[in-house]
Amino acid sequence: MSKKLKVISAAAGIVLASTALAVMPATAGVNAATATSAASFGGIGNLIKAAKKEGTLNLIATPRDWANYGAAMDIMTKAFGIKIVSDNPDGSSAQEITAIRTTKNMEKMPDVVDIGLSYVASGAGLFANYRVQTWNDIPKAWKSPVGNWYGAYTGSIAMCYDATVTPAPTSIASLDNIAYKNMFAIQGDPTAAQQALISVFAVSVAKGGSVKNIQPGIDFFHKLKSQGIFVPVTANASAFASGSFKIMLTWDYNAPGFIALAKTIGKTVKCTYPKDALVAGTPYVLAINKTAPHPAAARLWEELMFSMKNGKLAEDLTAADLALPPAELFALVMGGQNVYISGGASPITSASMTDKVAPPTALTVPAGLPKSVLPSLAQQNVATAVLKTAWSKI
Repeated sequence: MSKKLKVISAAAGIVLASTALAVMPATAGVNAATATSAASFGGIGNLIKAAKKEGTLNLIATPRDWANYGAAMDIMTKAFGIKIVSDNPDGSSAQEITAIRTTKNMEKMPDVVDIGLSYVASGAGLFANYRVQTWNDIPKAWKSPVGNWYGAYTGSIAMCYDATVTPAPTSIASLDNIAYKNMFAIQGDPTAAQQALISVFAVSVAKGGSVKNIQPGIDFFHKLKSQGIFVPVTANASAFASGSFKIMLTWDYNAPGFIALAKTIGKTVKCTYPKDALVAGTPYVLAINKTAPHPAAARLWEELMFSMKNGKLAEDLTAADLALPPAELFALVMGGQNVYISGGASPITSASMTDKVAPPTALTVPAGLPKSVLPSLAQQNVATAVLKTAWSKI
């Protein structure tokens, strides 16, 4: 071959190689486990493709009826082909952290967590740095500067009860009634579960304490337990179905799901804010496990849950919708921030949202409801330290 032909051949090779590089997917060579944004994949469309290849998302302590998470799970499955594996749905924040530490390198290891803000410190070093596309819409106070955790939603403590309970409870103080024997419970151990912890704050406020002083709440729980009114069971769906309790303190955004669940077993549940205490919680935090077995699916889940889109639910998606390019399909489905609203929660990006769904109207709001109070993270930490000694003695 002449020198001229060799040059032409070489040039042709360079062109072909360049063309091949140009059409290669942007996900080629991307390590999903270290990706810090959708841009790392070349955009949300390529992130979706990478997640589809993984095919699975491992969730933990995420009940379907909690803040309407079931709707988001269904979107992940129908729109993006991701199978949801949900472990220990009624687990606590502490158990989520423990699961990451004890299932390393196992396929069932959680990909993401949803934990109370006061449990973030116990997960130090476990979470991946990742900034969702709506990062700038999350208030600075509720996110890590490097993106390894971010507040997602919040709510206030409400009271739900079986409609057959007489008299109907209207306040926390009204629970001091022998008619409620073996009826009252909260959702877990307040030293391990955020919802239970804020419930203790609510009882404390109702009984003359404050976010700085939970002793009146501890004393009231002790009194109710000694009278047989407070029962030390986790107030979840199975315990309610078995008759283990009839009255509970819970997040207001869990009221719609609890009411709907009760109907499936032939029961009617009513929910109200207790008229003697309105206590809000700091946001629940989402984070990606740094060693997630499905790192792309984990990142897609975060993108979905922080999307502010008012779009279609899984049941509304058509065959034509599902045939759309991935990025267009993502822009079509309902984002997690509106999913939270549909479940009764307050989304973290609320101030930036311009198109919100209508919230449910499942709760009674009594007249004269006191001003809302919010225990700070420092106050929650102090209360948890007190309860680690006091709770087992009530």
